[in-house]
Amino acid sequence: MTEFEARPEEVGQILLKVQDDIRVLREQIANNKGGTISIQDLESALAKTEEGLQAKTEQVINQYNNQVRTLPNQEASRFDNNVVAIETTWDMRSQKSADPRKIAHFLGREKARQPAASRSNALLPKRQSMQLPGPTPGQQAKHMFTLRAVLDPYSNMNRQALNDNFGIQLPLINSKQPSKPAYSKPIIGSTIEPLAVLPKANRVDAQLAPPPITEEDARKGIMSLIERGLIPPAAQLTLDPSPVRNRIAPLHEPEVRHKPPQTEAVSLLSGVKLDPATLKHDASKMPTIPPHPKSAASSVTETRTPSAKTRVTSSSMRHVKTPATLKTYEMPIQPLEAYYGPPPTTPASGDFKQLSHRFAIQNGRTRDSSSEFIAFKQHYCLTWGSIVTMIKHLEKMMASYVVPVAFVNGDRLADLAMEFELEKPPTIDDMLMVIINREDVEALIGRPGRRFKGPRGKDLAATRIQSSWRMFKDRSEYLEYRRRKWASGVIAISWIMHVKMSKVKVKLKLSREEHLENFRRRARKLAMSWDRIKQHRRTVIHIPSLGLSQDIRDSINEFGIRQNTQMARICDIRDPNVDVIFVSPVPLSEETLQYYSKLLGLKSAVESGVVEDQCDMGEKYKIIVPEAIKSFPSHRMCLSSILKYSPRTLKRIKHLIKGCDSYIVTGVPHKDDLAVADYLDVPILAPEPEVAHLYSTKSGCKRVFASAGVEVPPSEFDVYSIGQLHECLTQLVTENLTVKRWLFKLDDGYDGRGIGYCDIAEHLECYQWALKESRRYGEKWSKKWAQEAAYIKIHAEIADVLAKHARPVHTELFEDWSKFLDAFLSQGGIIEATPPSDSITSLTVDMVIEPTGRANVLCMGDQIHAETPFSCWGVSMPQSSVEPDVLNEACKKVAEACKSRGIIGYMAIDFVTFIDPKTNDQKLWALDLSLHYSDSLAMFQLMSYVSNGQLDLKTHTFNVPPNKQVQKKRRRRVAGQDDEMPPNTSRYAVMSTRLLHTNLAVVHYSVFFQMCRAHGIGYDIKEKQGTVFTLLDSFNREHLGMLTIGDNLQGALATFARNMSVIHQEISAPNMQGETNFKLAITDIEGILGTTVENAEDNEAE
Repeated sequence: MTEFEARPEEVGQILLKVQDDIRVLREQIANNKGGTISIQDLESALAKTEEGLQAKTEQVINQYNNQVRTLPNQEASRFDNNVVAIETTWDMRSQKSADPRKIAHFLGREKARQPAASRSNALLPKRQSMQLPGPTPGQQAKHMFTLRAVLDPYSNMNRQALNDNFGIQLPLINSKQPSKPAYSKPIIGSTIEPLAVLPKANRVDAQLAPPPITEEDARKGIMSLIERGLIPPAAQLTLDPSPVRNRIAPLHEPEVRHKPPQTEAVSLLSGVKLDPATLKHDASKMPTIPPHPKSAASSVTETRTPSAKTRVTSSSMRHVKTPATLKTYEMPIQPLEAYYGPPPTTPASGDFKQLSHRFAIQNGRTRDSSSEFIAFKQHYCLTWGSIVTMIKHLEKMMASYVVPVAFVNGDRLADLAMEFELEKPPTIDDMLMVIINREDVEALIGRPGRRFKGPRGKDLAATRIQSSWRMFKDRSEYLEYRRRKWASGVIAISWIMHVKMSKVKVKLKLSREEHLENFRRRARKLAMSWDRIKQHRRTVIHIPSLGLSQDIRDSINEFGIRQNTQMARICDIRDPNVDVIFVSPVPLSEETLQYYSKLLGLKSAVESGVVEDQCDMGEKYKIIVPEAIKSFPSHRMCLSSILKYSPRTLKRIKHLIKGCDSYIVTGVPHKDDLAVADYLDVPILAPEPEVAHLYSTKSGCKRVFASAGVEVPPSEFDVYSIGQLHECLTQLVTENLTVKRWLFKLDDGYDGRGIGYCDIAEHLECYQWALKESRRYGEKWSKKWAQEAAYIKIHAEIADVLAKHARPVHTELFEDWSKFLDAFLSQGGIIEATPPSDSITSLTVDMVIEPTGRANVLCMGDQIHAETPFSCWGVSMPQSSVEPDVLNEACKKVAEACKSRGIIGYMAIDFVTFIDPKTNDQKLWALDLSLHYSDSLAMFQLMSYVSNGQLDLKTHTFNVPPNKQVQKKRRRRVAGQDDEMPPNTSRYAVMSTRLLHTNLAVVHYSVFFQMCRAHGIGYDIKEKQGTVFTLLDSFNREHLGMLTIGDNLQGALATFARNMSVIHQEISAPNMQGETNFKLAITDIEGILGTTVENAEDNEAE
């Protein structure tokens, strides 16, 4: 774009010519009175004036628009927008203080240049600014650069600027600078001295005092001192004096805090008073300059001086746009106060500003005409767009909730507008933060139904009702859908679980059938090779598992200890061809293992009778504890099940039995025994689990006894209903009127746990009448027609008698008769008569049926009862209550009946003997059959091991070999001198695995054995008499097994009772007796001793 030289003076020449033309026309009109005026000349003069003014005006405006603007310097910030920029030979803005004389001269000259009409109004309205003709910004910058060079004598441009502008030629002064010596070669290395650092001693020991800091080091600054270690990194530095000083803030009175600061009166200069507070502005007197028609769209432009960049917060100062064509004489005279800027803001004016930014929203509309709102709008003019949006949100909220008036804090509103400018709309809580009277507004908004009182209240209420109804309807449908979906999910999951369980059951059934088939195959193979196995070396795997039903296992306290009562099974190593692998149902301590190692090492000493002749039997037996013994603490699983889930133990056993004949001897058979045997691929010396369970029940053993033809007590079995119970009991009572007590036994009862009783004869009202009837009929009483009348009467009373007088034996299992009756009818049971005698003795016979079908009696003994008369607590061996032939014959019959049903393995038969009061003959009744390895058989193996004795099955005596004595020279026998009595080789033993005393837990086994040794409780290897213990519990030590051997029954019983009494006295205190069964056992043993003494006296009398 081609630039042109601006000539503003040409506009003045045109105006002078127009003035001359108008003066000539005025003179012509004045001289030519009454003549004609040349209108054409007048129009031509006006047209020329208009064209000249228009051309020059457009050139000036274009030049102004194309000027290069520059930013103001720092000193220009003191000027306000209403200061007129006037170019003079000296720069008024660069001076710190104006010369009053020059200012007066300048103001007088400007006043003289103005017309007379405009002198009365010397000032333009505030906020009105304009640009006067003068140097361009580039020229101004050049002048400023030259002025700085002139004022700075050290500047390189000083001489040139003075010469060019003022014609002053400064003299040349040659400054002699010291010449630097020339170096022959460059300097290598550091040319400065190193800075001081923290001494090594301080770096090693931080507790030493830091060295003093020199002034030269201090000049380097704090950061340098910290980096070099002269100041510790964690030191707290304080600047002295502090750059921040505190002083008391001035407080103003409420009536004067809003008043503007007072300004001092300034004297008039050249007749002009420069106090803006006393000036009266009359906008009507200001001359108006109409814009040119062709440039109306762009004729009004806003011109600002460089000082106009600052923001004005006063509401009274408005920006007034001034046309660029305004002449110099029309400019107002500004006061000197404008040249120095407004005074600094004081605390009073700051508070006034904060208060002025508070405005009100009344009835949903902002009071935008208030001075506070106008001031707020002017203050935040640069961010007004986002603030307007936020105000609209506030107005909408106030109108919706019908808030009469709310006062808004403008500054908070501005902050909130900046925060939510590009985000989602603010919430009600966010908008309430800018409300000054928030409590009142929030109380109104929080009222129920307030939003429905607004202008759109009815629409909102209708919308709310419709949405609530739709929500209720949709939610009801959704809840119904969820319920159906949940039900369908439950049904689907149940069906899937049913299908999967069915498949698992099918697989489990097939697996068990396979296990059973393999069991039968291995049993047939064992039967064919049994004779060979007995004569050769073999390994017996003892698994003392109680495969009872889950209900019974859950009701047995300390089930693991109960399974471990047969630790004496390891004494099977007495046979030199037998090795034993014992699977322990409980963890064993090292102390317990050492005890059994020493006990089993007595084998050689027992055989030779020499205590020092002991051996190590560790190669003959292995005690293994399954790794899953603690994996199922709450399931009460039997040992076979735990072993099934112990793969490492199974692998170890399989490795131990590799290459030799082996078989398993279990406890109560269980289905998992078959799985273990199938994994180890060894047979089991036991019947099938289902067969064993069937014939171990009370009803099952009655069938075996009935087929064996042995004598049993009057009883009825397979009773499952209350009617059947009453009818069977009535029939039994009618047929056996001499029986006073009747027992009710559960089919699945174990160890006398499921037994109830009722004394019928004592509580039956028609009992005496029935006895008379039986005596009257005599031998015909066994006929049904003779018993019919008594049967009817007894049946009518039996139900009440049972309900009132029947009792369970174990009240900890069954609280009352009703609970026991429920269990009796659900499981089934038998009704059995007690022997009609006051002196009753129970016996236990242990037998084994070999795979070939051969039955052998292993041991027999009389039972000792402690807790109840129906539970075996201990045994005295061998038995001395029944003739051996009678007992052997009964056992043989039972064994034949079992063999016919495919039963093999170990079993125990319980008998009861008494004197019949009618015939005074001894009766022997078979009571129970247990198809498993018993505790008494395990203790008998221990007795045989420590005494090296044998049981004579014909005489039922236990004999030990005599001691080897040194042969002496025979002397002639003096006449009348008797021969020496041969040594007594018969032995009797009293044994029990049920000793319980809670105080044993406070005594370690080592202390316990020292205590026993101190009281003479021990075993004599030479005499093969004394006491031996079996340790059952390695950790609690509350359970114990004890075996006492003597040369007669009375001595063995007395020693057993004495041992218990001594142990109880040693571990008990008067205030700490503990829970024990020692006392009950001692009482029963004393009764047995009394009976044996009476029998011995009767034999001597005979």
